Amino acid sequence: MNRKASIDLSFFPGCSLDTTATENNLSLNSLFNRIGYNLVELDDWNCCGSSSAHSINSELASDLATRNLSLAPKGRPLVAACPSCLLRLQDAHFHLKKNDEERLRYEERWGRPFDPELKILHFFEILDGIDLLSFAKDRTKRLDGLRFVPYYGCMLAHPPDLTREKEYHGLMEKILASLGATPLSWPHASQCCGTFLSVARPDIVTPLVDRIIQGARDAGTDCIITACAMCHLNLEVRCSLKKTIPTLYFTEVLSLALGSDEHKTWFSRHLVDPKPLLRSKGLIQ
Repeated sequence: MNRKASIDLSFFPGCSLDTTATENNLSLNSLFNRIGYNLVELDDWNCCGSSSAHSINSELASDLATRNLSLAPKGRPLVAACPSCLLRLQDAHFHLKKNDEERLRYEERWGRPFDPELKILHFFEILDGIDLLSFAKDRTKRLDGLRFVPYYGCMLAHPPDLTREKEYHGLMEKILASLGATPLSWPHASQCCGTFLSVARPDIVTPLVDRIIQGARDAGTDCIITACAMCHLNLEVRCSLKKTIPTLYFTEVLSLALGSDEHKTWFSRHLVDPKPLLRSKGLIQ
């Protein structure tokens, strides 16, 4: 079932989805179009400062995040897919709401009034509560036979200031199980993959990634499913094990389950080819 996109949501893709994780961006847009949402990318957005800026220059990091907030149209939720981007944007908005001096600086610097009511959401929140099966072409449980382990990574964990923000762990299992897939238990769902240390300290990241991949293999899974672009990159690039395992984006699997035929562009970008697995499950030809 395909419904015309009718609800506009502001969208901040961030650097990863615009470059190394293009397949995440494409499959996310495909999925949201199918379920009736139009992701409107912020015009002239910039890096949110999630890599090194926030640990080197806090003022610059704040400016990077708040400039993006200033670009968001009033009255429309702002959606992010990258957990790190989400954290930087939510943190900046939280501190602007609490600090009169920072709000004044924001308005002088960007020439726009601060919107304290701006909703900054992870795309999980849009999917939560939607019956995705009703949007599938044949309304069958398209993912039957696919065993997976969910990998959230560590960036969806909230710092103390944001403890009241929505908790998303368990959502991938719930949604994918509703479409016929089988979630498996394992102890690494929130383990850090090393994130941006991947470039500067691969000697630290590789053992972390190897532990995660081996844990997935020990669980007897077919694949790892993640919603974090940085996690996906590290799991593919930094694994040194002879036997690895496919890592798929949550949005890719959901789009397939709903009948999307746009996957050729996505899977050709994966370093660990998921196509043999997906063919064996009847998900692609």
